[in-house]
Amino acid sequence: MRDGGSLTGSLLSLLLIAGVSVLGEALALHGNDADISMLYLIPVIFAGTRYGLGTGLATGLVAALAYDFFFVPPLYSFVVAEPSHVVSMVILIGAAVVCSQLGGQVRRQARLAQAKADRNGALAGFARMLMGINRREDLWALLAREIAHLLDVRTIVLAPDMPGESGRRLVVKAAVPARDALDLIDGVAARWAFDTARPTGPGSDAMAVSEWQFHPVLGGNMAHAVFGVGRDDAHDALSPEQAPLLASLLDQAGLALARIAAEEEMLTLGKVQERDRLRAALLSSIGHDLRTPLTTVLGMLRAIHPENAAQKIQLDTARGEAERLDRFVANLIDMVRIETGGLERALEPVDLNEAVTAALDDLRRVLGGHQIVVDVARDLPLVMADPVLLHHCLINLVDNAAKHGRPDGTVTLRARPAGEGLALAVIDQGPGIRPGEEQRVFGMFTRLEGSDRRGGTGLGLAIVKGFAQAMGIEVAAANRAEGPDGESRGAVFTLLIPPENLRRVEGA
Repeated sequence: MRDGGSLTGSLLSLLLIAGVSVLGEALALHGNDADISMLYLIPVIFAGTRYGLGTGLATGLVAALAYDFFFVPPLYSFVVAEPSHVVSMVILIGAAVVCSQLGGQVRRQARLAQAKADRNGALAGFARMLMGINRREDLWALLAREIAHLLDVRTIVLAPDMPGESGRRLVVKAAVPARDALDLIDGVAARWAFDTARPTGPGSDAMAVSEWQFHPVLGGNMAHAVFGVGRDDAHDALSPEQAPLLASLLDQAGLALARIAAEEEMLTLGKVQERDRLRAALLSSIGHDLRTPLTTVLGMLRAIHPENAAQKIQLDTARGEAERLDRFVANLIDMVRIETGGLERALEPVDLNEAVTAALDDLRRVLGGHQIVVDVARDLPLVMADPVLLHHCLINLVDNAAKHGRPDGTVTLRARPAGEGLALAVIDQGPGIRPGEEQRVFGMFTRLEGSDRRGGTGLGLAIVKGFAQAMGIEVAAANRAEGPDGESRGAVFTLLIPPENLRRVEGA
C-alpha cells in the first residue's frame, strides 16, 4: 500500500470506527463510559500502521469527531463543553501521526529487506549459472539474457574480435533483443568505456548523448568487454535501486571471466608442456640411438690407414662429416639435458687460453681455410667454469662463426676486461644478424631469414645460452661496426663473465 492511503483502507477504517462507536454505545448503556475514548485508538492504530500517514490522520480525525458526537456532552453535537475531552481528541490525532510514522518505517524496512533478499537471490542464481560456463561466448550470451530478464532492459555485450587483444575493434557478442551493430555515437561510447574501464552514456560523466549506458566488464584489473543497457522509451536505463544489482552482476561476470581466462591459460600451458615433453623424449631417443653406431663409425674411420692420396682425401671427408654428425647428436643430447633440468656442473678454475686452444683443436677440420686469430692475453685471471660446458660453448660459437662467415674469412677469438669482469668474443666476417633479432637467435631451432643464421639446425646457439647460464655467464649477440663500404663486417657473440666467476693467480 502507498503511504497516502487507499480507498480500501479508508473504508475499513470507517467500518472500524462504526464498530467501535456501536461497542461504546453498548458500554454506555451499562454505565461504563470512562474508557470509551481508548476504544477509538484501535481504528487509529490500525489505519496509521497499515495504510500510512494520510489514512491515519483521516481516521484519527474521524475517530475524534465520532467520540465527540456520540460520547461527549452535549451528545449528538460537535460542541465540546469540557477541556478534558479536547485532550482525548488530540491524543487520538497524535496517535494517528505516531503510528503512521512507525508503520511507514516498518514498511520501508520490510521493502528494503525484501529488495535485499531478491538481490541476493538473483546474485546466487546468477552465480550458480556462471559455475557451468567454460567459454567466453557462453558467458556473453548468459550475461545479456539474464540481466535483460532481471532488470527488464535491453542489453548488449561487445568485446574485441580476438580475445586478449585490446586494440582490436569491438564486435557484438550477444544482445537482447538480437542486433548486429551499434550506431556511430553508441560505438564510440562503447569504445570509450572499454579503453578507460569507466561507465559511459546516460547517468555517467562521459558520452551522455549515447542511447546506451555502457559498463566495462573487468577481469584481472583490465576490461575484457563492455556491457550496455538501454530502454525503448529512451528513459534512464537503470533506476537507483537497479544500479547496485547490475554492478554486482558484472562483478560476478568478471570473476567468471578471470576463471575462464585462467583455465584457457592452463590448457595452453598444458599443451605446451606436453609438446615439450614429447619433443624432449624424441630428441633423447634420436640422440642416444645414434650415438652408439656413430661412435663405432668414427672409431673405424680413424683406424683405417689410407693407401694413397685419393683414399686420404676420401677418409678425411668421411671423418669430417662423421664428426659433424657426432657434434649434432651431442647437441641433441645436451639440449635434452638443458630442458629436462638434468644438467650438472662442476665449477673449477679454467685458463681461457687453454680452453680456446682445445676448442680450436677439435674443430681443425671444420675451420678448413678460415684464418684464425686468437687475441687472449696471458695475464687474464682464471675463470670459474665447468670445463666441459665451457668447451661445448666455445665449440658451438666457433663452429657457428665458421659456418656463417665467409669461407675464406677470419674467425677471431678475443678476450678483454669488461668492467670488473671479462668478455670473451667470437667474431666472424659474415653478413651479420638482422637488427632486432639479437635475442631470438638464441632460441631453440631458430634459423633467421634475412641474415647469415639461416642454415644449420638452430641448436648450437641455444645450447651455448643454456650452458653459459648454468655457469652464471651471460651470452650476447651483436653486429660488428659497419665497414667503409657501409656493410657489416660480421657478427659478434660474446660470453660475459661476471667478476664473481674470476680467480686471479697469486703473484700474478
